[in-house]
Amino acid sequence: MKTTKRKTIPAPAAAATALLLMAGTAQAIDVGPADYTILPSGTTLGMFYWQHMSSDTLSIGGTEVPGSSFKADVVILRSLNYFQIGQTPAAFHIVAPYGEIGNARIGGADQPTRSGIGDVTVGLTAWPVQPSNPETGTTLGFSLFATLPTGDFAPGSIGIAEGTTTITPQVGIIQGLGDGWYFDGVLDVAIQADHDEGGVTHERDPAWQLQTMLRKQWGPETSLTIGYSGQRGGDQIVGGVKTGLKTHRDQIRLYGTHFLTPTLQVQGMLAKDLNVEGGFKYNSVAQIRLVKVF
Repeated sequence: MKTTKRKTIPAPAAAATALLLMAGTAQAIDVGPADYTILPSGTTLGMFYWQHMSSDTLSIGGTEVPGSSFKADVVILRSLNYFQIGQTPAAFHIVAPYGEIGNARIGGADQPTRSGIGDVTVGLTAWPVQPSNPETGTTLGFSLFATLPTGDFAPGSIGIAEGTTTITPQVGIIQGLGDGWYFDGVLDVAIQADHDEGGVTHERDPAWQLQTMLRKQWGPETSLTIGYSGQRGGDQIVGGVKTGLKTHRDQIRLYGTHFLTPTLQVQGMLAKDLNVEGGFKYNSVAQIRLVKVF
């Protein structure tokens, strides 16, 4: 990073911050209520997400950095194609994000940003356990995602692309509780490949994410869900030195979902970070999702 008259953080720290800031969007495989539902073979879902996030609190190495803020808007296009592997239901995923960084300030200094296309994720889910009665039965699925370095990556800038490959195995469960109540639970771990930037090695420890949701379903059309996402691990290491940045986040979420027509669903989500160590703490995250069933 070039030094200007404005105060900036050191280049390794800035690059590590760039990796972490958008990791919550670009790398974490977030799951919404009922997303592990099994749909008939031959069904295709086209999905559109818009997400806005904002923060005015940054923690590095356990210390809050004053004069720091971050705002971004992310658009995601996603498709799911359901099919059969023998007698086992399965689905193929493609996820393509785009990020617009509105503001990135650390310690009172504006940081270089890179808006643009993020890294594409491809994935496969298979369901070895299928419920005979979804209202009280168990659905269990296993997924494997690969996030590929296909986006607009700029070393030293804060952006949505990470410039390396991440492999994320995931397990998801839906447990019917009766009377329209469901528990959704998801656990995954993101394993990122080391990569070099300007001759300096960048590493990231495996990052774990647990997502739990309690959902109330009013018929097949409408549901209200309260959820929790907890992330741990993901320590950032630049040139063999830990930067103090990591993936340590506790977030509470509220979802409302409704089918406008039998083939068009809208979902809104509001989220807020309760605790963050080693990154930006989001005051608010707002998301709108549209799903078209083909």
